Amino acid sequence: MFDLSNKFLDQFPDAEPVIDEIIPKKSQLMQVKCSNKISLYAIGSEILFIQHFDDALVPTLRLVHKYPSIFPSVRVDRGAIKFVLGGANIMCPGLTSKGAQLPDAPGYEKGQIVAIYAENKEHSLAVGEMTMSTEEIKSINKGIGVNLVNYLGDGLWNINEL
Repeated sequence: MFDLSNKFLDQFPDAEPVIDEIIPKKSQLMQVKCSNKISLYAIGSEILFIQHFDDALVPTLRLVHKYPSIFPSVRVDRGAIKFVLGGANIMCPGLTSKGAQLPDAPGYEKGQIVAIYAENKEHSLAVGEMTMSTEEIKSINKGIGVNLVNYLGDGLWNINEL
């Protein structure tokens, strides 16, 4: 569990003040191995993270909703909302158009896990992984910018407890 906490903090340094709330020291962390080398990490019946093989830990959307300020984020325009809620990856124009928002330089690198917000919405609607840096998204402006991992209404979201 110590290694998992450290890995999480390496990825999300802003989580340090709340890491003991997210992963309490004496809690029993459970790993659920799924097909395609995907692992779910849970405490009690609450799934906290998703991991493919030994890749980055991805917080579930429920965890992002509990601690929104500790995760890097991007914002899509209103037109992208229905596609994201349908499970579509996020195309670069949905991240660069009016109403969307990417961080200023230096921004995020390829592989960064981000919470995805929508124009005029308070809560994130998905969690994904950047397929290119924010600077590349701005300059290329085509193709997939973020691969979705977890979104409102998907199978993982609908698992209330293990």
